[in-house]
Amino acid sequence: MADLRSNFLGIKSPNPFWLASAPPTDREVNVTRAFKAGWGGVVWKTLGEEGLPVVNVSGPRYGAIHSGDRRLIGLNNIELITDRPLDINLREIKQVKRAWPDRAMVVSLMVPCEEDAWKKILKSVEDTECDGIELNFGCPHGMSERGMGAAVGQVPEYIEMVARWCKQNSRLPVIVKLTPNITDIRHAARAAKRGGADAVSLINTINSIMSVDLDMMAPSPHVDGKGSHGGYCGPAVKPIALNMVTEIARDTETKGLPISAIGGITTWRDAAEFMAMSAGTVQVCTAAMTYGFRIVEEMKSGLSDWMDAKGYQTLEGFRGRAVGNATDWQYLNLNYVVKARIDQDLCIKCGRCHIVCEDTSHQAITNLVDGARKFEVIDAECVGCNLCVNVCPVENCITLVQQTSGIDPRTGLENDRGYANWTSHPNNPSAVKAAE
Repeated sequence: MADLRSNFLGIKSPNPFWLASAPPTDREVNVTRAFKAGWGGVVWKTLGEEGLPVVNVSGPRYGAIHSGDRRLIGLNNIELITDRPLDINLREIKQVKRAWPDRAMVVSLMVPCEEDAWKKILKSVEDTECDGIELNFGCPHGMSERGMGAAVGQVPEYIEMVARWCKQNSRLPVIVKLTPNITDIRHAARAAKRGGADAVSLINTINSIMSVDLDMMAPSPHVDGKGSHGGYCGPAVKPIALNMVTEIARDTETKGLPISAIGGITTWRDAAEFMAMSAGTVQVCTAAMTYGFRIVEEMKSGLSDWMDAKGYQTLEGFRGRAVGNATDWQYLNLNYVVKARIDQDLCIKCGRCHIVCEDTSHQAITNLVDGARKFEVIDAECVGCNLCVNVCPVENCITLVQQTSGIDPRTGLENDRGYANWTSHPNNPSAVKAAE
C-alpha cells in the first residue's frame, strides 16, 4: 500500500493534505475536528499584532459562482484575518499541537512591515511549539489597505526584507505565502529565496468582484448597500495556481525551492497534479468549506489507489516528474499532427461538434453523409484544436489521433520532416533569416 507520509522542511505529517489558513483553521474545535477526520496538518488562520483592531462585517462575507447543476466552482470572501484575541489563539495552538504531535501545525502571520513587530510575534509563536510559520503576503482585501497582505507580496523588495527578518529572529521554518495578484510570480518567489525563506506556498486568493446585484446596483456580496472586492478561490482558480507553481518549479533561480501548493484542490487528482509539478504538500480550503472535513478520506484513498496502480511507493516517487515536460510555446513541436475522430457508436447526433466547428473554427466536421444526418471529420480541414472534444457531451466520443504522415494544414509541410521546434522551423522568419 502506498506510503502517504510527508516530510516538508522537516515538518512531518501522516499525509500531504493540509488545511489552508482560513475560517476552517480559526480555532481549536475546528482543528481538532479536522485532525479526527484525518487531515495531515493545518495552517492556523492568520494571526495579527496584539492590539491590532480587526473587526469583520456581520453581513454576508462570501459570494459564489455555481455551475448549472448548482456545484460551487468559485468562492469569494471579504473576511479579514482572525478577529479573536492573540493570546487565546496562541494558547489553543499549543494545546492542539500537544494533543496531536504527529500532525503538522504551521501558523500564519501578518503584522505591520516593521522589524520590531515581527520580532515580538515570532517569539510568542515559537512558544506554542508549532512546526513552522507562514508569512501571509497575499490577502488582497481589508488588510492590504493597511500596508499588509498583498501590499507586501506585490513588492519583491518587501518580501525579501521581511523574510530575512523572520529567518534572523526565529528558529522555525519560514514559508512565504505568495499573492497571485502580480505580473510575474517568479519575481516574488526569487525574492523570498533571497531573503532566506525555506519554502513558498501559493496561491493566495485572487482579487475579484463576484457579481453585481442589478436590483441593489451594488457589488455582491454587499453590506448595507455597499460591496467591496475580495479574494477568489475554489476549483475555478486551479489552472492559475497550477501554472504559477509550475513557473516557480522550472525557473532556474528558484528550482528546488520547496512548494506548498494551494488553489482549487478538491480531489486526489488535483493534489497529484500539483505534486507532479513539484509541490511537497497541498493546502485545501474551499473543498472543506463546501463538503466538510471528511472529504479528506476520499483524497487519501484516491491518491493511495492511484499510486498503487502506478507503482509509486512514496510521494517522492512522482513528485516533480512533470516539471521537465513544461516548456515555453516556442519549443513545442510544430511538426506533430493530430486529427479528430468521432466514434459513431457513441455519437448521439446532437450536432454540437459540427456547429461550433462551423461557426467558430475550421469547418472541419460535416453534418451530412449521403444525405443522412451524420457527423464526420474532414481531415484536410481539421487542425486538431480539440474544441470538438471539449464541447461533446459524451465522454470519449471524440478523440484526437496522431497522424504519422500527410500534409499539416497549418504549415503546408509534410508532418514527418522532423523539425523539433519553432526555432528551427523553416516557416519561422528568424530561422529563414539565419539560414540566409
